[in-house]
Amino acid sequence: MDYDQLASFIQVAKLQSFSRAAEKIYRTQPAISAQVRLLEQECGEKLFDRSGKKVQLTPAGEILLRYAEQILALQKEALQAIAELNQTPRGKLYIGANEATCLYVLPQTFAHFRELYPLVQISIYRNFSHKILQKVQEGAIDLGIVTLPQTANNIEVIPVFRDEVQVVVPKNHPLAKNRSVTVEEIAQHPLILPKTGHTRVVIDRLLRDYRDHLQISMELASVETQKKFVGAGLGISLINRAYAEPEVAAGVLKLIPLEGQKIYRELGLIYRRDRYLSLPAKAFLQAVQEAAKAAQPKATSSTKSKTR
Repeated sequence: MDYDQLASFIQVAKLQSFSRAAEKIYRTQPAISAQVRLLEQECGEKLFDRSGKKVQLTPAGEILLRYAEQILALQKEALQAIAELNQTPRGKLYIGANEATCLYVLPQTFAHFRELYPLVQISIYRNFSHKILQKVQEGAIDLGIVTLPQTANNIEVIPVFRDEVQVVVPKNHPLAKNRSVTVEEIAQHPLILPKTGHTRVVIDRLLRDYRDHLQISMELASVETQKKFVGAGLGISLINRAYAEPEVAAGVLKLIPLEGQKIYRELGLIYRRDRYLSLPAKAFLQAVQEAAKAAQPKATSSTKSKTR
């Protein structure tokens, strides 16, 4: 069997018609039929049931279809890999990340990557981590940046960012003068919480002993909206440190560590282990890893200074 025969076979299987397959790939119907006959002879099995109005795959045909699609996908990847030898990354790169990651974690990495590879066009799919994982598994996007842990068997995971979850309050709030805040103190104030997501799961777990007495004033879908309402004095919240640093620098909000414990949110870059990474994807992967490595000493130094 050859690639051309497999391509014709796939079209007949998908369109359930020899004549429509012939039209699709600009061949004659007898030529398509001859290719399928050769495949059947080589396999020693009938691949299609031709008795009905539509052509249907036999059990042997179902098996061949699965492998034929894999073979042609690998052929495409092999030719792409060879073509990319000694080339500059160019073309489209599809990346998945949630909104907050796009706003607060990735901009500098994207800017640096753009300087290095101006011919790469980045398309961002924004959604929750589980949706991004699904898109990576489907092959709809090249790379995803998701909240860890992730345990899918066919996914490669590279940790790239770690951020502490802290209490965020308005600058004039009674807790703003504290060097740290207990869980009990948090539970005594009106709360502005994310509706869903990893941070909400962390908060619910942290406050479970006080859940019957919590004053949840608002549940919001956007980190930006959360910060605006906290700044307006409508409540306090818990947030990833990096997300609130601009407002802290501007003197609008105050970040306070939790007393007696540290909670972190870790992000990882994911891609399908069994799929060929394009040159732009490899270049972005390297850029993210270098950015994470460059940030690591700074994070370590900051952590040490807090514990003294």
